[in-house]
Amino acid sequence: MARLNPFEFIQEVRTEVAKVTWPTWKEVWVTSLMVLFMVVLASLFFLLADQVIGQLVKVLLGLGS
Repeated sequence: MARLNPFEFIQEVRTEVAKVTWPTWKEVWVTSLMVLFMVVLASLFFLLADQVIGQLVKVLLGLGS
């Protein structure tokens, strides 16, 4: 396994980081809001699904009113 000295390693890291295309603040905000929106939608879906399944289990077990 080839060994690099620490200075070469740091230089290579800096070179690779310079190649990265960083997102703009607008892109960060838009994608963050999209993720938040999808989390809320998924939470509402699973809340509704849990309520429906819970009611079905109560009816099937004869515990429903």
